[in-house]
Amino acid sequence: MFGGLPELGISNGEDLKETLTNCTEPLKAIDQFQMENGILLPTLQSALPFLDLHGTPRLEFHQSVFDELREKLMERVAIIAEGKDEDRYRKLEELLEKSFPLVKMPSIQPVVMQVLKHLPKVPEKKLKMVMADKELYKMCAVEVKRQIWQDNQALFGDEVSPLLKQYIVEKEAALFSSDLSILHNFFSPSPKTRRQGEVVLKLTQMIGKNVKLYDMVLQFLRTLFLRTRNVHYCTLRAELLMSLHDLDISEICSVDPCHKFTWCLDACIREKFVDGKRARELQGFLDGVRKGQEQVLGDLSMILCDPFACNTLVLSIMRNLQELLSQDALPRDSPDLMLLLRMLSLGQGAWDMIDSQVFKEPRLELEVVTRFLPAMMSVVVDDHTFTVEQKLPSEEKSSLSYPTILPDTFLKYLQENRVACEMGLYYVLHIAKLRNKNALQRLLPALVETYNDMAFSDIFLHLLTGHLTLLSDEFGTEEFCSVVFDGFLLTSFSSKENVHRHTLRMLLHLHHKVLPSYMETLTKTLEPPKQCSEPVKELYTQLMEKLEAHKKSPPPTDETPSLDLGLHPVTVPTTTSTPTTPL
Repeated sequence: MFGGLPELGISNGEDLKETLTNCTEPLKAIDQFQMENGILLPTLQSALPFLDLHGTPRLEFHQSVFDELREKLMERVAIIAEGKDEDRYRKLEELLEKSFPLVKMPSIQPVVMQVLKHLPKVPEKKLKMVMADKELYKMCAVEVKRQIWQDNQALFGDEVSPLLKQYIVEKEAALFSSDLSILHNFFSPSPKTRRQGEVVLKLTQMIGKNVKLYDMVLQFLRTLFLRTRNVHYCTLRAELLMSLHDLDISEICSVDPCHKFTWCLDACIREKFVDGKRARELQGFLDGVRKGQEQVLGDLSMILCDPFACNTLVLSIMRNLQELLSQDALPRDSPDLMLLLRMLSLGQGAWDMIDSQVFKEPRLELEVVTRFLPAMMSVVVDDHTFTVEQKLPSEEKSSLSYPTILPDTFLKYLQENRVACEMGLYYVLHIAKLRNKNALQRLLPALVETYNDMAFSDIFLHLLTGHLTLLSDEFGTEEFCSVVFDGFLLTSFSSKENVHRHTLRMLLHLHHKVLPSYMETLTKTLEPPKQCSEPVKELYTQLMEKLEAHKKSPPPTDETPSLDLGLHPVTVPTTTSTPTTPL
């Protein structure tokens, strides 16, 4: 416990033991030991007997003096370090030399740690000693650990790895959240709120102002993104940079070539829209990538691959298309739309670019603009025409039924082109948001075959299930259930467990709206096989419990219809209110 004292020429318990073993008069020896090792202050010697009279043990007195002096010394270390004295760090190094042998002594350790913390460059030898001792390493301030980490990528990786895992787990939990709503979904939290997450804050603190550590974290994120294709690593890439931006860490922000681009895009994500002014700013950054600096495109593509950025771009594209439609203008004539497509394309190509290390903007297939978008717009026109025709006298109607087939071009691009597919999926969400049952029934079956199975990705299914709450009353019809379940979800639930989970999530909220005979079939179909994961089994059990409870309490027949806005389920009073004022 008192190791290190003899090195400094200070007696310890072992010395006292030796003295007492070899002496003839123990009491004199104890007095002598106290004189030599007590507080060397002549005036104190005469005062100590007073303490004895008060029954205060010497240990208690020395301990309180020691604690007081330690606090003063630690304060002094901080004052020296923050001062302007040119040789302040030399003074601290001298103090470190004197105190380091006592670093394992619990009472002195805080002083040594304080000195280490305030030295911008701890001597290599001392860092190695700290690193070799697990206990010491654990006790170190993050300022000291940063100095250790910057030359030990593996050790830093061990520290960062659990945080990155935790981040992905949190994102996936949000996508499978039991909340099902159009108002509160995965994309609802603002960028600033997201940056207050535990992982982002911890990583920001671990990095401090250290560019080398920041680069290491980015390298980890790129590697993990390549290994897993998980787009949430792209979100963290952007959040981390913006978190350092919030703290004004110019040492890092000024050297990250993506800083201004990310900052501008962050403002768009906050508004969930890319306006004309910001679009031109973003275009300026993309056009400004000079020869020899193309590697920055890899990082920019990762920033654009972040689902929050992608969501903002596609929502902006949808708004642009609506405007073009109202102006009778063609997509190819809109520079704003072309830029949004260019950025969407760059983001969608992030993995290929980083994997191939060929840093070149992917070429946007022009036919996406000249053939796919017009085909998608023709679906809008069909819908509009049908609505108008319904208002005409029957002899003037050209067709009485709603169109069911989709243009071949639309289907082809949905299956073969990533950018087109992303827009097609968001168009389906747009239709659901408008509560347009006819158009939705026409489009959903087309999503069974999409590029890379994008329609069965967690993000899309999370959004779609939330949007379908707006059409909850339609689930009372065989036709609508058949399209949503048989025509889409059930086509892949047995091979894709995530589809199974999202289907059960939705039914937990809407089971009482689903046609009872259909619900019965669904419960049999969706029963989890033995080898499936716990979350699926858990959801299924919850669903069965809800159905059981629902059977026991049948709703009153005169129930007031509830207006389902995709909010949390609210019970509606069942008594019909009578007007209190005379009519």
